Amino acid sequence: MILTDLKDKLAFNRYYDEPAVAQVARIQKIKQQFGADLLIVAHHYQKDEVMQFADARGDSLKLAQIAAANQQAKTIVFCGVHFMAETADILTSDQQQVILPDPMAGCSMADMANSFQLTQAWSLLTSQFDDDILPITYVNSTAAIKSFVGDHGGVVVTSSNAKKIVSWALQRAKRLLFLPDQHLGRNTALALGLTPANIGLWQARANRLQATNPAALRVILWDGYCSVHQQFKVAQIAALRAQYPEIKVIVHPECAHEVVAAADEVGSTAAIIDYVQQAPRGARIAIGTDNNLVGRLIKQYPEKQLMFLNPFSCSCILMNRIDLPHLAWALDQLASGQPGNVITVNPEIASGAKKALDRMLSLS
Repeated sequence: MILTDLKDKLAFNRYYDEPAVAQVARIQKIKQQFGADLLIVAHHYQKDEVMQFADARGDSLKLAQIAAANQQAKTIVFCGVHFMAETADILTSDQQQVILPDPMAGCSMADMANSFQLTQAWSLLTSQFDDDILPITYVNSTAAIKSFVGDHGGVVVTSSNAKKIVSWALQRAKRLLFLPDQHLGRNTALALGLTPANIGLWQARANRLQATNPAALRVILWDGYCSVHQQFKVAQIAALRAQYPEIKVIVHPECAHEVVAAADEVGSTAAIIDYVQQAPRGARIAIGTDNNLVGRLIKQYPEKQLMFLNPFSCSCILMNRIDLPHLAWALDQLASGQPGNVITVNPEIASGAKKALDRMLSLS
């Protein structure tokens, strides 16, 4: 069941009129009823109202590993975005179902690359550079993109393992096509010692390659980005340093390279959390990533002087579609025997995507 008609939508709207305390109590009761048959996982960018129910929380890599390892839960409720639920469905068994409380919780970055665009790009690039190109896709991509990559010998990466896997890939192919996040790809390539001359940009909407010297290319980036991490700027770092000379700045590698270069540290969501945990008492740290997570860290570590790099940046509006009412609705549907918003990836697409995901998991 998916909320598609007016009757369904009107019935759902009552969840926004119901007291939150009633929804919290009901979710807790349903969790107890299902026991180990139900697993709720949540990405670090989720709101606290959802995160409180998570049996496991993590970044994309950790949640992918949890999904791959779990053999017990019959139902996995994935509090994240659509590509994450697709990944969980691909990695779990046919006897398990994955539910996304709101199927409209997507990813604008993932939507910047579709299989038609990729097929066109691949045809043009391989005709120009022969077949010595290996495709790599960030986990923030659709199952169809992962499937294409898997069927062409490529691999998935996350922000946690990108440096390790891109290094591995550069030893196996003369050139890489990295999609859809140009910033993670550029930051990773430069961190591995490549130069700007070794990096090109595939402009998908124009269907053309931008490169100063095509013969020198090692990595071709897809022209995609994260709308959240676009909101961090070098000027914000400079302003904080002027006010607090002792401050340390850590940002996510989905930020533009000039922001990464101006920061003290760069790291995945898990690495940012670890950095904060290990920082000494009283340390002043500005954090450039989704503000749902930053706000949670500020509350969790009051003895440290944690700050938003950009206090006015918007959290991921698509991730935030998973809220308490949607989670309550999803569990009510499950308890009634009519689970809603079950995410099912086409078996043929899942087969190719699993090749790319399994390569990632074996290398991580």
